[in-house]
Amino acid sequence: MTEDTQARALVSIGELARATGLSVRTIRFYCDEGILESQRSPGGHRIFDGDTATKRLLLVRRLRALGLGLESITEVLRGERSIEEVIAAESARLDIEFRSLAWRRASVRAVETAAPLQREERLGLLAAAQDGGAVHDCLIRFWQRILSPIQHRDWVCWNVPEPPADPTVDDVVAYAELAALAADPEMKSAVRRQFWRNQSELIRDPQGLYADVGDVMTEVVPLVAAGVHPYCGGELDRYVRAHAGARGFRDSTQFREQLLSDSTDTDQRILRYWALTDQFFGDRVTVGQAHHWLYDALTQSC
Repeated sequence: MTEDTQARALVSIGELARATGLSVRTIRFYCDEGILESQRSPGGHRIFDGDTATKRLLLVRRLRALGLGLESITEVLRGERSIEEVIAAESARLDIEFRSLAWRRASVRAVETAAPLQREERLGLLAAAQDGGAVHDCLIRFWQRILSPIQHRDWVCWNVPEPPADPTVDDVVAYAELAALAADPEMKSAVRRQFWRNQSELIRDPQGLYADVGDVMTEVVPLVAAGVHPYCGGELDRYVRAHAGARGFRDSTQFREQLLSDSTDTDQRILRYWALTDQFFGDRVTVGQAHHWLYDALTQSC
C-alpha cells in the first residue's frame, strides 16, 4: 500500500461521525473507553482507519440499539464472546425485567381497584411481596424447613406454584397472601404437624416414611381428581401402617386416634394455603388435597 493510499484510508473524527451517524463526542468517548483505536495526525488530531473504524462503530451502534451495555459490546469486539452469546444473555435479562414489570403493573392495579376500606390492607400485603421470584424463593424455603430433614425436591415443588409470567390482579393478591401465610411463625409448626403428625420425635427413618407416604399419595391423587369421597380402605391402611411402622408401633384403633390427636388439618391457615394454590394449579391435585382426603378417611375409621 502506498503512502497516498494510506492517507486516503485515514479519516478525521468529523468524517467518521458523518459516516456512522454518531456524534464526535460519542466517538471520543468510545476512544477513551478503549472501544475504538485512533492515531494522531502531525497536528495532534485524532485520525482513524476509515474502513475498520466505520465497521466497528456501526456494530457498536447496532448492539447499543438493542440495549446491550458497553461491557458486553467490548467483550464482543475483543473476541471474548460471540454476538449470539451476548444477545442470548440480553434476551434472558429482558425476560426477567418484563416479568418484574408485569408483576409491578398487576400490583399497582390491585391497589388501584381495591375498595377504599381494603386499600390500606392490600397495600401492606403487596408491599411485602414486591417480586414474584422472591416470593417463590420464600415459599421454597418454607417447605424445605417443613420437610426437613428429607429435603425432597419433588415434594417441595409439588407444594409451591410458580409465579405467573403475566399475572392478573387476582394472581398477585393470591401470591402475596401465600407469602404472608408462610411468614406466619405459627404456620410452620401447624403444617409440620399436618405432615409429620404427632410424636414426630419417634420417627426413626423420615426418608423412608415419606417414601411410603409418597406411594400412598400417588394412589390417592386419582381418587381426589375423580371426586371419590374419602373411605376406609387400602390407601388409608397403608398410610397408617407407614406412620405406625416409622414409630415402632402397629396399626390399631388407639394409634389411629393418636394420629388424629391435636391434628391441624382443619387449621384455617392451612386450608387457606391450599385454596390459594388451587388458583394456580387448576386441575392438578395438590399434596394438601391428598392429605385432606386421608384425614377425612381417618376420622371415619376412628
